[in-house]
Amino acid sequence: MIIEEMSTVTFQEGLSKTRTVIVPLGAVEEHGPHLPMNTDIFHAYQIAKRTSEIVDVFIAPPLYFGVCRSTAPFPGTIDIRPETLEMLIIDVVSALYRHGLRRIILYSGHAGMNHRASMLNAAGELLDMFDDIVVSSITDGDLVDQEFFELVETPGDSHAGEIETSLIMSIAPELVGDPPKADAPFFPRSMVVRDTRSYWKSGVWGDPQKASVEKGDRMMEILTKNLADLVTRIESFSE
Repeated sequence: MIIEEMSTVTFQEGLSKTRTVIVPLGAVEEHGPHLPMNTDIFHAYQIAKRTSEIVDVFIAPPLYFGVCRSTAPFPGTIDIRPETLEMLIIDVVSALYRHGLRRIILYSGHAGMNHRASMLNAAGELLDMFDDIVVSSITDGDLVDQEFFELVETPGDSHAGEIETSLIMSIAPELVGDPPKADAPFFPRSMVVRDTRSYWKSGVWGDPQKASVEKGDRMMEILTKNLADLVTRIESFSE
């Protein structure tokens, strides 16, 4: 049940099937010279929508903007402050709560440390605000399993590498350019740097050349199945 495509009548009818909603989050940020900047939110929204074909669940409109420190200096990245993301999540979920939704899955295709921290802070605030709400805060890393890991050939693959290139090859191959060579940032240990591009020229963290449509197809299937399983578990969760 894709909320932005529903009428108010069909939304109300949907509440008789479920009170669970997936809120897709991501970022508009650089993903190397070969992937679109909406990679994070694009694949997360696609996985969420496919999940709704397996189990009854509402899918909220995606929250496109995220906290992006390492990629902020790259051209085109649109980053927001951590507190802005927290407030946005709280406001959106509060509105969903007001309309009857009680089980919330915050699912982000962007997994930056500060971004995830903002999601967890917002989740904690929501638990304090509403006594009968259940909140899950996850990224792709919480949905992977052993079969997923066996598909990945690149140790430490992290950003715009084998995994993300495979995902976009699967769902929108026309948006994928020529995969560059493997790369990784070399940030000074124990230091917070001002200009991350000085230590990370390509914006790639992994090996895009090991990506394939076949890997992406299977990765999408695994992530979708495991998100559907989470929906089922959260439906029966209570404290």
